[in-house]
Amino acid sequence: MEYTPGKKRFMNVFLLALLNLSVMSSLRNLPIVAEYGYGSLFFYFLVALVFLFPAALISAELATGWNETGGIYIWVREAFGPMWGFFAVWMQWIHNVTWFPAILAFSAATLAYIINPELVNNKFYMISCILIGFWGMTLYNSLGLKFSTWFSVLGVISGTILPGFLIIGLGIAWLINGHPIQIHLSLDTLIPPMNDIQNVVFLTGLFLAFGGLEVSAVHAKEVQNPQRNFPRAILMAAILWFVVYTMGALAIAYVIPHEQISLVGGVMEAFRIFFVKNNVEFLMIPIALMIVYGAIGELNAWIIGPIRALHATSKHGDLPPIFQRVNRHGMPMNLLIFQGCIVTVASFVFLFMPSASSAFWILSAMSVQIYLVMYVLMFLSAIKLRYSHPHVKRPYRIPYHMKGIWFVGSLGVISSVFAFFISFVPPSQFPVGSSVFYECFLIIGIGLMSLIPFLIYLFRKQSWHTYKDKP
Repeated sequence: MEYTPGKKRFMNVFLLALLNLSVMSSLRNLPIVAEYGYGSLFFYFLVALVFLFPAALISAELATGWNETGGIYIWVREAFGPMWGFFAVWMQWIHNVTWFPAILAFSAATLAYIINPELVNNKFYMISCILIGFWGMTLYNSLGLKFSTWFSVLGVISGTILPGFLIIGLGIAWLINGHPIQIHLSLDTLIPPMNDIQNVVFLTGLFLAFGGLEVSAVHAKEVQNPQRNFPRAILMAAILWFVVYTMGALAIAYVIPHEQISLVGGVMEAFRIFFVKNNVEFLMIPIALMIVYGAIGELNAWIIGPIRALHATSKHGDLPPIFQRVNRHGMPMNLLIFQGCIVTVASFVFLFMPSASSAFWILSAMSVQIYLVMYVLMFLSAIKLRYSHPHVKRPYRIPYHMKGIWFVGSLGVISSVFAFFISFVPPSQFPVGSSVFYECFLIIGIGLMSLIPFLIYLFRKQSWHTYKDKP
């Protein structure tokens, strides 16, 4: 029996903004951007201009025009048909398969700093934390959306916003007190040379960091006054996270030499330096636990958001009956378990990469490439729907009529395609093994992930459409 949420909508604009922030936010990406030093400010503004704000504006228009549960699936389906709608929501969901181990590796590294920092290089410790953490959150999400939402909201407040502003404050105090810093301000450092591909390879981490604003659209039926609250919540989340990201990355770059920044342990290493200097090392344990909670809160938001969007395709017969079933809380439990099995297999990449940083990066690179394919479809759908569905009421519309939607949509497509191909370049900052292995891993992985939804759609049966779960 299909689950129907109650009539009472529990998400207001503040709760929705924090849920958006929990989807976008995690301090895990700060070390990636800290690699650029002051150049991170330039790259942040660049990616925000060409990707974050186009994605935010497009998401706001589509979410207020088509606010039923389903999000990206509904938007692309309306624009290009059911096959492409299923492909888009599949790509939104499957990119998490490679991203989940990366975010949990960050959490494991953070915990290691209060247990034994050497554990960061212990592959079996990392895999154990990834698997225990993911399956634990999978079971938690089976309890229902309201429990899941509040866990993510509290996580982003206590585990991301508070530690984020703390590390920003410590960085400012470090400067005011005249302590030596590891980066220096000059024109070359503020605007890094763009003729070297290695100067832009880490940009892909920013695209992944700024992605996710469209995910909350799958909860449209739980949002109070979605036409008004969606654009306001998206804008609020985007601005707040932009401030935390830019200033937090600089704080790390101030105290850790460029060549010593660890992608999984950089945040805690920066906190350790700040705390030692201020004789408050006892704060390491509580701050580490808060950051872990924040990372798991972000993970929690991603575990259920794309799954619900994928499950929405069952209304149109795009999923086998086994994945259409929901439990008594309305959660697609079989899909959650299936997701957990794939994440378990993907986690073992940590056994075959030279270091935790290299494993973290290759998983992040594949994740962002898969995700960007979905974003290209989203941007194109917004343009197409202006022509094919001009009379659908959109309380928020990108201004300047067709010129506006073409400019914003095209900017998003071009930036997404650029980041997709840049991701194939292995970073020189740390070893990733053979460049041939690196590129083949990405090509084969993306090809396989893209092929599966077409095969499912090709071999779907009429009985899938008429199937109804038993109460």
